[in-house]
Formats: sequence, C-alpha cells, structure tokens
Amino acid sequence: MKINSVIAREDNGNIQLTFTIPNELVKLTKSEVVSEMAKDIQIPGFRKGNAPVSKVEERIDRNKLVEHILSHILPKAFSESVTEYKFTPALYPKFDAVKIEDDSDWEIRAVTCELPEVKLEDYKKKVAGELRASKIVVQGKEEQKITDDQVIDALLKSISVEIPKLLIEEEVNGRLSQLLSRIEKLGLTLEGYLASIKESVDTLRQKYETQAKEAITIELTLNKIALEEKLDVSDSEVNDFIKSTGSDPAKVDKNQIDTLKRVVMRRKALEKVASLV
Repeated sequence: MKINSVIAREDNGNIQLTFTIPNELVKLTKSEVVSEMAKDIQIPGFRKGNAPVSKVEERIDRNKLVEHILSHILPKAFSESVTEYKFTPALYPKFDAVKIEDDSDWEIRAVTCELPEVKLEDYKKKVAGELRASKIVVQGKEEQKITDDQVIDALLKSISVEIPKLLIEEEVNGRLSQLLSRIEKLGLTLEGYLASIKESVDTLRQKYETQAKEAITIELTLNKIALEEKLDVSDSEVNDFIKSTGSDPAKVDKNQIDTLKRVVMRRKALEKVASLV
C-alpha cells in the first residue's frame, strides 16, 4: 500500500510535503496499534491483555489512537520522501493533520527545511575592507586588536544567507523556552518580566528573530569557511577548550565531543577571518 506524497518548496525556504495515506493502511495499522495497546489496558470482566479488540478501542481516546497510528506510519513515509525527492532535511518535520476522517484516506502535511547554501565568493576582500574600517584610532594610532564582535559584524555585512523560516522559528522558540524557564525560577510571570523591560511579546519575538537569523548565519558561514580552509581540530585543542571552561576533559560526556569539536572549529575559522587584516 503506497503512500503518495507531493513536495512544495516555499519562498521562505521551507519544504512542505503532503502525504496521502490509503484507508486500507490506516485500518491495518490501527488494528496493530490497538492490539499493542490492549496489553496494557485493564477492562472490567477481562484479564489484562485478554479483552476483545473492539472493547479496547472503545476505551482509547481517539486523539491518542491517531497519534499512535501516525507514529507507526510517518517516519518511514518521510524517510522514503527524502530519498524520492533527493533533499537533506535540517530538522525533523512538523506534522499537521489535514484530513483524518474515519473510512477515508488520511492527508497529512509535513514541514521541514534544508540548510541553506552559503556562497562565500569574494568574502575575504569584503571582510578585510570592513575590518580595516572598523579599526579604532586612539591618539593618532590604529588599535590593531580586532574583536570577535567586529569580525562577526564584518561577516554579516559581507555574506548574505537566506535562512529558512522554520530554522529561525525553532531557534526563537528555543530562546523563549529558556527565558521562560529562567523567569519561573525567579518566581516571576512573563507579563511581569516584559513590563519590567518595557517589551511586548511581539517586540521580544522580533528581537529574537533578528538574533536567531544572525546566529544561524554566522554558524553556517564559519562552518563553510572551516571547510574551504581545510581547518582541522585535534584532540588536544578540544581538551584545551574544555579546560578553559573550567571543566575536566576526562569527565566530559563522549557524546558531546563532536559538538565541542565544531565549536572549536568555528573558533579557528573566526580567528582565520580576523587574520585577513
């Protein structure tokens, strides 16, 4: 039973997939799901796990049942669509039920995106010019020290990257979630906090959107520069970085090493850009 899909690439960089799931597959999966859930449902008059499927289904919330059915179907459907349409998703998609009526095909929409392509082109010339212009003159002498912020600002002015809307939304939501967590720990409300900084939810989100777009742009740009410059990171460099944070390299979770390597790699790329002047 084939799941048909249609792809649509949106102007904001998002990728939309619409899946049509045959009713026969929905019914088959539903039967399997109800049988699985029956093992953990106690129904009066029957031993646990021995109640008729029809009785079990009556006790299951429909939304929960639909969720379980889709969790069995959609991962494979999405994986097959990635192969069929030859794209590399940057995020696991957000699914939205368009039509999930009984005794009919189901229609599900998924939204994801790819990482945008970063075109460096003649960035070295542009960045060098920006950095020279940003040098501070003190008592008639140029201050040779270039700060990280100046390098980042020069890159943002020299390189343009179209960041998909979904990537920005994910970053903004993550920042808002962290903010809410900090506010709750302080015993404050969001409304009270916003009033204290003279912000509204809309202006705060807009500010976070700008910050998110810049942060993603810089991360992708430095990754690209590191790749083009063939920068490498040794284990000793990672250990030195860990020590600089006050942590013991021996106690760092090995699953975090790759993430830390990328952090150090971007650090080296930033230093490489700073050396252009």
